[in-house]
Amino acid sequence: VHNSHAASFALLAYASAYLKTHHSAAFYAALLNNQPMGFYHPATIVGDAGRHGQAMRPADVSYSGWLCTVEPDGAVRLGLRYVRGLREEAGRRLETERQRRPFDSMEDLVARGRLRRDELTGLAQVGALASLEPERRAALWAAERAGRPAGALYEGLPAVREPSPLSPMSASERLVADYDGTGLTLGPHPMAFSRGRLGRMGVSRMSDLAAFRHGAWVKVAGAVVVRQRPGTAKGFVFLNLEDETGLINVIVRPALFHRHRLALVEESFLLIAGTLQRQDNVTSVRAERLWPLRHRLASVPSHDFH
Repeated sequence: VHNSHAASFALLAYASAYLKTHHSAAFYAALLNNQPMGFYHPATIVGDAGRHGQAMRPADVSYSGWLCTVEPDGAVRLGLRYVRGLREEAGRRLETERQRRPFDSMEDLVARGRLRRDELTGLAQVGALASLEPERRAALWAAERAGRPAGALYEGLPAVREPSPLSPMSASERLVADYDGTGLTLGPHPMAFSRGRLGRMGVSRMSDLAAFRHGAWVKVAGAVVVRQRPGTAKGFVFLNLEDETGLINVIVRPALFHRHRLALVEESFLLIAGTLQRQDNVTSVRAERLWPLRHRLASVPSHDFH
């Protein structure tokens, strides 16, 4: 039984590695289209794609289908299914209408898309109306005006488009909107916004750990994307921390887990100090101290204790 299980797992691992290496766009699009399915959240999959050179493009009503697709130049286009609050019926109607004729204005989108107001707002907030209005707050303004209900009250009002009085979103505001509206971002990782402060604290990026020797004292910080506490691990807890450059495995002793249980279970971002371990080409950090890292911008989803 064990041999057959190992053989089947090896085949899956080989096939996945082959697809990721030679057909990466199809590989990532398929993973994203079949969520929820496994170990890593879509936000982590998208981050991994970017670090491996796979071009990713955001959801857009003028280019996206309901599912993620591979574009002619090999980029992966995020599907409308990732826009929270958008009904599948509405998303597929947008796709069908666009195939008949491209949307040429916000008013055209509203008329043919038959979207609820909250759906239109959700699309604007995550930048999915960028092909019609590049700036998100301006898109919200234009969508609100285009979606005004018809009736006697509005008869006679000018149909001209007025410029938005709203200031553009900052990079940090776009990050928050992305996570709130899609659960992921194609922009900078949340940790990138804290890198200067972390550097002054002596915190290394995950990509820098290759320069440290086995047994070195290191500090790392990142979003907790996986938490595991296997029944066969004698109380040890295993974390995956992610920053803008990659992932690292963190080993937490039972005593440390019990001392910091609340932070380890509840916090989205952690700062870890401990010793670097290298074994069988696997790098990890054995945690000796840890602290919650209060991130002002966003929280990230994680795969917890499954």
